[in-house]
Order: sequence, then structure tokens, then C-alpha cells
Amino acid sequence: MWPKDLGFTCLEASSFVHRRVYRCGPIGDGSDGQQESRCEQPFAYHFASCYRRDWAMKLPTITGREKSVALSGSLRQPPIAHGQMSNRNIAQFRNSVNSRRMKIYVISNRNKTGTYAISVSADSLRSGTEVPSFASGFASAYHEDSMPMSFRKLWIVVLAALFVCSFPLYAGDSPEIMPLSQIQPGMKGVAYTIFEGDQIEKMDLVVLGTLRNALGPKQDVILVKLVGEKVERTGVVAGMSGSPVYFDGKLAGALSLKLGTFTKEAIGGVTPIENMLDVEKAAATPASPMPGATPANPASTADARIPLPENYAHQTSAGAGQFLVPIETPLVATGLYPETIAQFGKQLSAWGMTMMAGGTAAPSPDDAKLKPGDMVGMELVRGDLSIAPGCTVTMVTDDRILACGHPIFGFGAVAMPLTRGHVILTLASSMASTKIMSTGGTIGTLTQDRLTAVMGKLGPEPPMIPVDVQLATPSGEKSFHFEVIESPQLTPLLVALSTYNGIVSSPAYSEGSTLALDGSIEIKGHSPVKLENLFAPTDAPVPTGFFVATSVQGAFARVYSNPYELPHLSRIQIRVTTMPERRVATIDNAWIEKSEVRPGETVAVKVQLRPYRGAPFIQEIPVTIPQQSALGALQLVVSDAETLNRNVQMLAGNSQTQLPGLEELINLINRERQNDRLYATLFQPTPTLLVEDKEMPNAPSSAINVLDQRQSFGGARLLGQSKAGEWSVEMHQVIAGERTLTITVK
Repeated sequence: MWPKDLGFTCLEASSFVHRRVYRCGPIGDGSDGQQESRCEQPFAYHFASCYRRDWAMKLPTITGREKSVALSGSLRQPPIAHGQMSNRNIAQFRNSVNSRRMKIYVISNRNKTGTYAISVSADSLRSGTEVPSFASGFASAYHEDSMPMSFRKLWIVVLAALFVCSFPLYAGDSPEIMPLSQIQPGMKGVAYTIFEGDQIEKMDLVVLGTLRNALGPKQDVILVKLVGEKVERTGVVAGMSGSPVYFDGKLAGALSLKLGTFTKEAIGGVTPIENMLDVEKAAATPASPMPGATPANPASTADARIPLPENYAHQTSAGAGQFLVPIETPLVATGLYPETIAQFGKQLSAWGMTMMAGGTAAPSPDDAKLKPGDMVGMELVRGDLSIAPGCTVTMVTDDRILACGHPIFGFGAVAMPLTRGHVILTLASSMASTKIMSTGGTIGTLTQDRLTAVMGKLGPEPPMIPVDVQLATPSGEKSFHFEVIESPQLTPLLVALSTYNGIVSSPAYSEGSTLALDGSIEIKGHSPVKLENLFAPTDAPVPTGFFVATSVQGAFARVYSNPYELPHLSRIQIRVTTMPERRVATIDNAWIEKSEVRPGETVAVKVQLRPYRGAPFIQEIPVTIPQQSALGALQLVVSDAETLNRNVQMLAGNSQTQLPGLEELINLINRERQNDRLYATLFQPTPTLLVEDKEMPNAPSSAINVLDQRQSFGGARLLGQSKAGEWSVEMHQVIAGERTLTITVK
């Protein structure tokens, strides 16, 4: 009876073998219905089958000259433990076998699950114990050689090794790395990417050379040429960045650069894997983002150009003056109107993004099972509107991935939701081919966005900012809900884009409509920032909705650029009301019934306004002279909101470094006047001192002298006039212009 263990025993025989014989397939002694087959197969075939199909590798037969070797004590146990074999053990085992001659056979029971193992000790072999022979139940089970055995064995071993090693490693594997120093011109390798669906395909390539310090000091680039039917048709495709590149089964880097546009050959640049692994080192010691830090310059990433040396230009028939540029990143957008793309496409393309229509796929439990060559997306906006750039995975180690081979934005430490990406199709173009993508379920967080790669962690996703946009029209209301990432550089743009997209979604919206904005930005631990204003169409070829969106964007930019703390937004609420006609009026004239008044007296200020394509009308503003106002000639300024906001904006701009904190900056922003009101402001000839977020009218000379002596008090500003009073009336239309009157207080 054969032992019925489910493990395997590999016993090594001598190298003095004329011909290897392997037992494989079902075997048996006939008593229990088992059968045996004997066939000649290379070791690597059985080994690959054992790994790929969970077969077991067993003891070889020992006959003839091999038995004499066994008697001499040359049999040894290979240095591999029993049990399930990992990728590392497979590589170790394979190397061990390559240096020794080995025989194996497989014993399989047709009637029962599992595999039988024949265990024969070396002592029994030395003593002359015969291994039981088996009668084959299959006529074709035993094969004789028809070619020289040494050549046949070498050829089959090579094919089997290619079978085992020709696929990218799965998640959890630690790929063997090929350092840049070992890469030479003329070497042939492969890269993996997806052209359609989720099928990873191989692309052949050949090394042309290495461009030293191409991206900066010690930031080299491997110049390669892609070959094959598909790449000859498509060239280097947008979304292909991050495609892993292997030489002799070792990971060398990621495809990240391409050779301009309209090139005849698919020439690309590869970021060496050593430089990509530096991202992990940067993540180990993250630097806290500085509040108010200026956004990364888009030109530093999207417009990076590496001149192609003249010798390579001739070698590739590219011609002189060519540059290597980062491969474009597809920006997958769903629910985005063409008008929105037209207005904001340039701002996004400045980051190296190619905006295109895409889609979203239902989440799948397998979304997080990534392999090198798969696609991933980084969600910027999701909900009723979805925006996500995408690129290719280069390396998966445990719960961490490296992708792209170049930056997405170059922001450093980030927190963006990571999603599974799917390729609908690859659109070939002589100018710029691209992958048409869709995004699937959220699978983790993008944590690093660096020069040579982006890095993410599989698992929980980061929090996002909820955004509610309501559009009220005469025909009804529409509500939209989005979530945007929290990023000082991108959140203002994304909220503006989402707002504009909501505005243009209504059929009732037209370029002749006036828009009223009412909203708030809620910040954790602070007062909300108010968003209130009216926007009328102009003669400029700019949609009214764009003015609303940029107004929202400006408010966010002011909050994020503060030098005091990094704000954390909890919610954004925006309501836009459309009103028919172009509601704007210009101040034509202003006057008062009497030029001499007394403190406490109320006078009527009359203002003539001219609406757009309408008859002039007169609006009256009652003004009560303050009891404490100075005597003599005073100025009464009738104006729009913009005129008065200049002082507040001056105060905010010049005092940011002097304000106690973010709360005071929010108070200044909320003090700005609304442009749908008509204002009358009384000024008297006494100085006003602007200190931090405060206006100090009628400042005494002693206070001014003290501040003059304190040179460190650089945030203080002195105005020649003080405000004695301010009055306004709501006009429900945008007011523009100003007039100045003089009155005498007795």
C-alpha cells in the first residue's frame, strides 16, 4: 500500500544519467483500481505544473546505473521544506535543480482526492531494494526520445522556465530588481499594460541607451523602443505611464515618458525602479505641509521636457529638436458638460491631464486584487460628478503600490481615494493616443505624489469634503451632491468646477440670466465663510456662471492661503438662483436736497440709476448725520460695493501676517459688501488706523506716533479719512459706479 500523504518528497539522483525517466499521471498496484503511467517529461514541466495546478512532485525511479550511484551514497535531500511552496522557495528550488540532476514523478489517484507520495530511503536504495515497477494502462504513456537527449532537455527546460517566469508577480510578491548599472543598449525586455478590458498584455522593447541626469541630479531615464503590432499602431498611449518594464524577469522600472507627438516610432522613457523606490523612503519621514504654502507649479510637472540627444535622434529617425515629455494622464470625467470642459480644461491640462469622457463601474470584491500592469484611478470628485486621473500599476508589495513613474500633480504627501481602473478601449491617434477608462470601487488611499512615482496603500479611504449645490430656476430646483478631496491646491478649483457644472445643467439657464449666489464654507473650529453676491452678464465673451464659479474659487483660495493654520473643511453649501434679464444698473448722478445739515438730522440722498437697456430711475437713500460727526465740510460717497471693499481687501492683504489667526481673516472676508446693494458713506477728514482686522477711525495723534516708533508693527496702515457712517438699500441688481457729494455739518 502506498503512503497517502499529501506532501511531496524530492530526491536527487546523480548527474551520471544517460536519460531521465519521470513517472507521471495515475498509478497503482492494481489492487485498488489505481493505474500507473510513465512518461518522459522535463523537470521544469512538472515543477511548473506543481506550482500552477497544485500537483505534487514525487520520488524518481532509480534503475540501472542510477542505482549504483545510489549505493555509493550520492543521494541527497534538496534544501526545500515540505509543504506549500512560495515564490521565493520556487526560485530557490529551481536554482538548486539547475545545479544538480534531478528526477521526479507524480503519483495521482483518480478515485480519491490528493496525491500519493512514494518515500524511499537512501539506505534501502543502497541495499539494492528495487522500486516497484508499474504496468502502464495507457499505450502512449511511455515515450522514447527521437532526438539527442541533451539538446531536448535543454530546449524543454528553457521553454518551461519561460512559462513559469513570463508573467508579472501578484500582490504580496517581492520582485527581483534589476539595477540601472546592469542595463545596456541592445538589451531586450518586456513591459505590461492593458489595451482593452482588464487583460494585461505584453509589449516587447529594446534598450536604446540611458540619459544621465535627465530629470535632475541622479535622476536618470532609460530610453527604449517599443515593438509589436499594437504599439506600432498606437505608439505610447496616455495612461500607459507606470507600465512595469522587465529584463530577464527582473523589474527595471516603469514606462513614464514619450517622444513628443506625431512620431513614427514608439519611443519611450523608463523611470528606473531604484528612483521609484525612493518614494517609499520619502514616505517614511513625511514632512508636514506648511500652511499657506503656494501650490506646486504645474509647469514643473506637465511641461517638463527632456531634449533627445542628437545620436538618439538619428538612431530613431525622430529628427532634431525632439523632446521626451511625461506621458499624459487620462482624466476620466463622468457627468461633466462640454461647457465645463471648455472653461476649466486649460487649468487641468496645465497639470498634464487629458480630460475625456469616461464612466464608472460597479464595485467588485476583486477590485483590490491588483497586479503589475493593472490600472488605478485617483478620485478627485465623486457623486453626481466624477473626476479621476488614471495610470498603470508598476509594483505591488503587501498593501502598498507604486504607479505612474512620474508625478500626477507633484504635491508630495497627499490623501486621495484610490480606485480600481478599467480600460474600455485604447483610442489610436497619430497625434496622441489615449486609453478610454472607467473607474471601479475605492480600494485605498494615494499617500505620495512624487517626482518619480506615486504611492498608495490598499485599505481604508481618506475622508472627503461633502459639497451640496442647489440651482433654483423659475421652472423649479435641482440639487447635486458631490464629494471633493481636501487639497489646498485642488479643492478651490474642483469646487468651482462642480458649481459651474451644476449651473449649466439647467435648461432654464442662459447667458442672459443674472445669478444670485448664496452659500457657506464650514471650517472645523471656526466661523463659516459666507458666500453672497449677484452676478450679471457682461459684454465680454465669458459666461455668467463662470463669474460665480471663480468667486467661489477665490474665497477658497483666500482661506487655504492663510499663514496661520491648515484649515479642515467640514461642508460646503452653495445655492445659485437664476433671474431673467441682465440685471445691472449704473450710477448716473446723485444729489441731496440741502447742502447744510446738523448732527442728528436726516436728509434724503437721491441717486439716478440707469439699468441695462432700460429707462433711468431715481432711488432714494435716507441718511442720518451722526451726533458725533465732525463739524465742517464732509464727503458723502454714493457707490457700489466694490468701491468700499477696496479698504477691506487692503486690510486683509496687508495684515495677513499680523492677524492673530484664521478666525480674524474669516471675519474680514465676511465684512465685504454685496454688489446688489447701493451704498452711501459719510467720510470726515480725520485719520483711520488699520490694525490687524480692525478699523480705528478718528485715530488720535498719540496712537499714530506710538505706532510710528514701533518699526516691527509693519501691518498697520493709515488712511487720510475716517468713516462717520454707512447706509445702504437692496437693489436686486448689480450696481456699478460712484459719485461724491460735499455737505457741511454745522
